Amino acid sequence: MLVFLAVWPEFNKSVEDRGNAHVFTRGEKTQQSGAKDAQPRMAKVNNIKMGEHIKSLLNNHEEVKLVHHNRLDKSHYYDHEVAVDFTQEPSQQELQQFCEQIGGSAVKSFNSTVIFNSPTRQTEDLLRFFSDKPNIEFAEPHYILMQNDVQLPNDVLYTEKYQWNLPAVGAEEGWAISRGSNKVTIAIVDTGVDIAHPDLKKRLVDGYNVLHTDQPPADDNGHGTHVAGIIASETNNREGIAGLTWYNKIMPVKAMGKDGYGSTFDIAKGIIWAVDHGADVINLSLGNYQPSKVLKKAVRYAYAHHVVMVAAAGNDNSSQTSFPAAYPEVMGVSAVHYNGNRADFSNHGDYIDIAAPGVYIPSTYYKQQYAALSGTSMAAPHVAALAGLILSANPELSNSDIMRIIQTSAIDLGVRGKDSDFGYGMIDIRQSLQNASKVKQPRDRIREKLDLFQRK
Repeated sequence: MLVFLAVWPEFNKSVEDRGNAHVFTRGEKTQQSGAKDAQPRMAKVNNIKMGEHIKSLLNNHEEVKLVHHNRLDKSHYYDHEVAVDFTQEPSQQELQQFCEQIGGSAVKSFNSTVIFNSPTRQTEDLLRFFSDKPNIEFAEPHYILMQNDVQLPNDVLYTEKYQWNLPAVGAEEGWAISRGSNKVTIAIVDTGVDIAHPDLKKRLVDGYNVLHTDQPPADDNGHGTHVAGIIASETNNREGIAGLTWYNKIMPVKAMGKDGYGSTFDIAKGIIWAVDHGADVINLSLGNYQPSKVLKKAVRYAYAHHVVMVAAAGNDNSSQTSFPAAYPEVMGVSAVHYNGNRADFSNHGDYIDIAAPGVYIPSTYYKQQYAALSGTSMAAPHVAALAGLILSANPELSNSDIMRIIQTSAIDLGVRGKDSDFGYGMIDIRQSLQNASKVKQPRDRIREKLDLFQRK
């Protein structure tokens, strides 16, 4: 716990007292509020729990149904729709026959997965219809996943030392080993990214808008831009805040809309697109409590292509298993408070692999602003950034190597060893990069074997 107190003993003062302060790049002094030319644009937004707001929207949506996992935890899916995965990509004739039989249409398709909609049939009826049809791998409801930020403070709470999260995870010490590489790309499957933001625009590669393929992956919500800034906000450019990586590239993939949620189909499509276009790491600050075969198929595709995947655990203070964080191919991330405890909103459970700062995290925000948000959505990109730094330092490592290094290098919090609150502990960037540099690359192992053979 002392790591947090040593980082910033004054942080436990009332954060409201810092309501009009600002933060600039690491090492630079905060300027007076009268220096208009130096002030970043800061978001002024309502202090609401965004997760509850999104749930309220879905709970009252006439085309959305609920799955009750327990008294508190629920998942959502679109009524009158079903996601069908075919063993072989269906022909147009086959699709047309199904559409006629259900009295509906195929509203979306990608490779072998098709979303069918029928205004006259509910989801349960559609599932029964497709359950015994040939050439079908599976059929399931068209589930909805939500972003995992929890609140938007009234003001951006900035001071010169407000980025408590960077020293807490050993960022500065880690930068002495690796600051990243522009050859390593981190994809953010989210609400998009503010592509004109001064702290991000030089770090972006071409992205994709799953929802509107003829449009850029622009952010109309703010969530994706905030996630991107934690990973890659420009450092030492006198703009706002410092990201965890200095040179890694960001690939924006817009799979969620302005209300902060998206379907399993769109998110799975975004994952596959990112993999096919060169992503090395994928951040998924989203989830729900219902396992989806559509999403799992995309996750396995990414893992088979050596991509490191990181996902937020969720913000309901629940032990209910959350997906995609709980998939074994994904690193599930819980949130740490600046006092060293698990954040009171953070989900927990046996599926948690690792923890990272997630309370009042300052970052970039859409409309070229800055904001401080809390949530496991903010914790996950710390881990994605670390994966990018590790791969930059040692490009020969596999995704499983990187995941193992992050876990075994962590700062153990809570009960000794792996636990349901923090997994293996809070990330330690310096230790992870030190350990990554010690891992022998495949060519080194081959050389050792050759030397041994020659000695024999």
